[in-house]
Amino acid sequence: MKVEGLDSATEIEKITRNILIGSKAFGKFPTPVDDIIHHAELTLAQGVSLHRITTDLLSASAHFFGNISRKVLGMIDLREKTIYLDESQAVPRKNFIKLHEVGHDVLPWQRKLLGCRDDETTIVPEVDELYEREASFFASAGLFQLERFEEEASKLPLSIRSARTLAQKFGGSVQASLRRYVEQSPKRCALIVLHKPERTLPFRAAIRNYFESRSFRKEFGELVWPGVCGEEFEFIKDIQRRRRDHEEGQIAMTTPALKYQTFQYHFFDNSYNVFILLFPPGEKVASRVRIVMATS
Repeated sequence: MKVEGLDSATEIEKITRNILIGSKAFGKFPTPVDDIIHHAELTLAQGVSLHRITTDLLSASAHFFGNISRKVLGMIDLREKTIYLDESQAVPRKNFIKLHEVGHDVLPWQRKLLGCRDDETTIVPEVDELYEREASFFASAGLFQLERFEEEASKLPLSIRSARTLAQKFGGSVQASLRRYVEQSPKRCALIVLHKPERTLPFRAAIRNYFESRSFRKEFGELVWPGVCGEEFEFIKDIQRRRRDHEEGQIAMTTPALKYQTFQYHFFDNSYNVFILLFPPGEKVASRVRIVMATS
């Protein structure tokens, strides 16, 4: 698969496939992440949670996932072949973090460089950023079992509820599932991820991430969003109304080509982030499968 700015994507997918087959994880749901860890000959630290560890204890011989100035979510000691986690995270999030750390070990060019570091040696920020992207690409490919995710998605209607169903099936988070759902979709669709708004006036929510399918970008160009969205956007009003889940939204935007375009949107608030799935009217939505989500 071609990934913008990631020349190693094809090689990572080959490594991922071999590991999924070798660990007998292909076709098992939810994806047996601990079996993958065992197959990679790694150990998951027991009785140690990173949220109790100070930054002084983060050895330079270990590679970590997260911002050290904020919160370290996962860390791998490549010499001891041990993965450490912040156990306060939800299980789907921990599944992704585990595989992210596995990626640092099983991608041979990363292991060669990262495993040889000592206290006096660092790698340049550009390489470190690339390695993080590669490890996350491996985590997504492994957790969602490469083309198996797209095969399952093709059976379901174009819907934010479909992506949530796939998250449950594969054992991933809603955000990771929605991102893959959009980026790998042959349909014209896009995803906005919003931070939860502060309860202040004016009522606004900051955009955390934005993703598009290739076909969406090809037709409409990359839509430009403000860093913070206010009440001029209908989905911000949905947050105000404390709506949690609906598929009835509609907004109008001006595309980069200065064309006025109406989009349908689906809305989901999981109490941590708000997700907006966009697509143009006329995009095929229905399938033979009807999605019914459990209500809490």
